[in-house]
Amino acid sequence: MTKTTPLQLILITGLSGSGKSVALAVLEDAGFYCVDNLPVELFSQLVHTLQSTGTQRIAVTIDARTGHAVAQLPEEVKQLRQAGYLVQILCLDAKTDTLIKRYSETRRRHPLASSGLTLPECIARERDLIADISALAHHIDTSDLRPNTLRNWIKEFAAVPNTGMTLLFESFGFKHGIPLDADFVFDIRCLPNPHYDPHLRPLTGRDPEVAHFLQQTPEAMRFLNDIHNFVSNWLPAFERDNRTYFTVAIGCTGGRHRSVFFVESLHKQFSDKTRTLARHRELDL
Repeated sequence: MTKTTPLQLILITGLSGSGKSVALAVLEDAGFYCVDNLPVELFSQLVHTLQSTGTQRIAVTIDARTGHAVAQLPEEVKQLRQAGYLVQILCLDAKTDTLIKRYSETRRRHPLASSGLTLPECIARERDLIADISALAHHIDTSDLRPNTLRNWIKEFAAVPNTGMTLLFESFGFKHGIPLDADFVFDIRCLPNPHYDPHLRPLTGRDPEVAHFLQQTPEAMRFLNDIHNFVSNWLPAFERDNRTYFTVAIGCTGGRHRSVFFVESLHKQFSDKTRTLARHRELDL
């Protein structure tokens, strides 16, 4: 492996039914060498073998199907990174009731069902098994995502180099639930709502008219400045903690006006300080 052409390795983990197969298919279409349900014991061996053949992009899924061995993953990732490999970790998650509905619709059997657990118990057990590697990963909550949106977010994730920390700002609507992938959540529903202006209602926070409305609202700009200062003050602490990804979710009622404007503004403000991404959950539905 040369310094000019580093191998890109993406490890996908998460809950059964959360969209890991979709993610792997996207990466395979993008030219990654993909392996599904790889035993943990073969992880490092596969990477070294493929790297020696000149393979430059590898994606593997390892999850609770491998049993208690999944607890070894954090150490395996640490050793690969110490050896110079750039390892990105992606964890796909979804709300328990969403997963139950998906299993009901497909009538598939949960991989842990053989242990005699109910479906909710299987999901809870699965969360426990992947907890250690999940703590190191970038999370995507697929509960309310359409497959095409998930595909686009996977492509966006794969394009971000894994050096330093990536700061993600995500807008959402509280009426659709809080994102599972958020590290910090800010509630800005107390601010004046452009939705009640007939001229602004069909627009979004990306439009200049909505931006002007909020920029002329002193409490909105004060709140925006407070969030900016909070993130600025604490970001170095999370970087020192070796966090690779950090998600700040900002929610309003519908997730189309105020939160979108805040995310777009913060994305611009931080883009010259660190790698940033902006997502709008309700606009991407």
